[in-house]
Amino acid sequence: MSALGHVVRSGVSRRRVQTLVIGLAALMAVAASVLGGTLLVVSGAPFDDAFARQHGAHLSVQFDPDKVSAEQLSRTRDAEGVSQAAGPFRTTTVTPRADGAGPGWPVTVVGRGDPGRGVDEVALLDGRWPTRTGEVALSVDSSLVPVLGTRIAFPGPPGGPTLTVVGLARSVTHTADAWVVPAQLPALTVPGSSGYQMLYRFTDAATAARITTGGEAVTGSLPPGAAVGEQSWLTVKKSAEEDSAVYVPFLIAFGALGLVMSVLIVGNVVASAVGTGTRRIGILKAVGLTPSQVVRAYVGQALIPAAAGTALGVLAGHLLAVPVLAETEEVYGTSSLAVAPWVDLAVIAGVLGLVAATAWASAWRAGRLRTVDALAMGRTASAGRGRRAARLAGRLPLPQPVALGLARPFARPARALAMGTAILFGAVPVTFTVGMGASLGQVMKARAHDAADVVVPPPVPDFGPQGPETERRPMADPAAVAAAVEAAAGTGKHYSAATVRATVPGTTGTTHVIAFTGDASWGGYTMVSGRWIDRPGEAVVPTPFLAATGTRVGDTVTLNGLAEPVTVRIVGEVLEPRNDGMQVFTDAATLTAARADLAETSHHIAVKPGTDVTGYLDALNKELAPLGVAARTGGLDGGSDMVVTLNALSALLTLMLVAVAALGVLNGVLLDTRERVREIGVHKALGMTPRQTLAMVVTSVVVTGLVAGALGVPLGVALHGWVVPAMGDSVGLRLPGSVIAVYHAAQLLPLALGGLLIAALGALLPAGWAAGARTAAALRTE
Repeated sequence: MSALGHVVRSGVSRRRVQTLVIGLAALMAVAASVLGGTLLVVSGAPFDDAFARQHGAHLSVQFDPDKVSAEQLSRTRDAEGVSQAAGPFRTTTVTPRADGAGPGWPVTVVGRGDPGRGVDEVALLDGRWPTRTGEVALSVDSSLVPVLGTRIAFPGPPGGPTLTVVGLARSVTHTADAWVVPAQLPALTVPGSSGYQMLYRFTDAATAARITTGGEAVTGSLPPGAAVGEQSWLTVKKSAEEDSAVYVPFLIAFGALGLVMSVLIVGNVVASAVGTGTRRIGILKAVGLTPSQVVRAYVGQALIPAAAGTALGVLAGHLLAVPVLAETEEVYGTSSLAVAPWVDLAVIAGVLGLVAATAWASAWRAGRLRTVDALAMGRTASAGRGRRAARLAGRLPLPQPVALGLARPFARPARALAMGTAILFGAVPVTFTVGMGASLGQVMKARAHDAADVVVPPPVPDFGPQGPETERRPMADPAAVAAAVEAAAGTGKHYSAATVRATVPGTTGTTHVIAFTGDASWGGYTMVSGRWIDRPGEAVVPTPFLAATGTRVGDTVTLNGLAEPVTVRIVGEVLEPRNDGMQVFTDAATLTAARADLAETSHHIAVKPGTDVTGYLDALNKELAPLGVAARTGGLDGGSDMVVTLNALSALLTLMLVAVAALGVLNGVLLDTRERVREIGVHKALGMTPRQTLAMVVTSVVVTGLVAGALGVPLGVALHGWVVPAMGDSVGLRLPGSVIAVYHAAQLLPLALGGLLIAALGALLPAGWAAGARTAAALRTE
């Protein structure tokens, strides 16, 4: 091994604490960066590949057949910006019944003679395409049973036709739930449920503005109101990506904190090593090492632990990515997704490059030192530095060891600044994580609608062997349940919520329509904009519904799939992440004309003040027992896997950053105590006890910890204010102020003291070493 190699190995083995600090900082930065970069890269990969392979439609538009003809729609192929078009296809919305099971959910059926080629080539996953009447191909993304040979009955249309499933398919842009030959469609159509579908590809469809321009060009020559719904490929893409995209802003924040922390830690460690090892540097130069070799030696001492931490960080990033990538694989049925090799290489090169550049800049002073000057330098600080601060601290009504400790940062301001920066970057993620946990709690509270003291859930239906609902026992009468609730002693406010399924023109799949009887405004529904419903014909919807349908507060939408179409006016935007946000909340009277089946009804009760909830619940259940239902106390449901994963990741990454910060403090205090060994020996010789020595060393970081903690809190709040809305936007949710403004004055003071805690934890080990040092040995130290 060369002389330079011996110097590097010696430095790494002697500076174990510094080695551990650099390695852990690199590990944390690399793990978060690999995970964030991977999710950013692969979140849209399955969709993009499928969209290109299937020539997905940039825009699918639903038209009213009473306002426009097939010939008029065919001419839109020549509209400006249209590169290809398919259709018009006749469509209908029907409610099927699978193999004699109970009523299913409304589905959109499209008449197509073949899977298509130029636009929206439907991918056959199993079976074949329908070739005659009596056959149907199902989308694997629909609510129907995706099993070949299943017989699907349609009791709504005249004659109640029954079709056999001959194929399972997927449209990348979700243009239908099922496909039949065009000749089959008239037999499935009921009045008011039919329409035309056109599918378009544009020469430029990269942005929402381009899609809007293309849509206006397509509909510009058609009668007003002919287009009743549309769906952009960007909306479908965003929905496909949102499961993994929600993690990206969060991981970018932690990755950035980790990278900055790595740079600061490496710079501080190398600069401290140079500052405390000037005599050693002189000796190395005296025995023949060139200035360049000295600098490379210190860079190597930083790169070795950084490389080890980087390797472990890559492994940790891969392991953390497994559960999130598995969700994306399940959605598209793709082969195993993995971390792209170039992501690993980019992160490794970036982190090690930053470490090398920082170490080189910090070690440059070692190369410039003259050999004679380096040999002549001592290891102690200037005798006069910090004396004024020491005299001021001595006048405070504090024990002398505490006063000496409080004045110490002014003797080594650069080192105190480095330790304070490390503490700052430990306090920021703590504040951020506390806020994010509270914000996720608010989102889950809005999701659960847990304001009620007592809830009577809807009866749970039996399920057939293939999954659709099957009514094997009579459902409880909602009116009878409501009457029992009304008559119960202690009942205060209460309302019922019935769920039915409908479809919305321009979208596929089902939309859950929640119809309220009574005032549900107190039920825990968090408004983002607009107001709550106060009369029939009004509705509030979540943000994803507005995005999917291209509507906004004040617009109207039509609900199909019921006995008759129902038109509602959107008066408010509500925070609701369930069912991918495809829900409509309205008054039960709105659905009267549609004769909707409101059997799937829950009841929500707020008891009168002073009423014992447990006693009320027992009494109510005695009345409900003959009806076949039971009440339970209100409260949050079990949450979601995504929330659990986010909380676990944030806790893990925060602990790693706090550990790095504490080790940064330990490194600084350790260097400081080693420099002050003789001074500490003098204090002990004059009567300072080990406990007083411990107090002096620990209090030397108190001012630094308090200042860094006080600065870390507002920075953590600001980071939370950027990341949480970005996470909401990634899943199509606009978050109200109640989800963002989660910090309270009572929380901020303990969070500010978190910096002091980090500082104290880092200082304890070197303080214990200083307290246990023998006086005679300390006095003999040069």
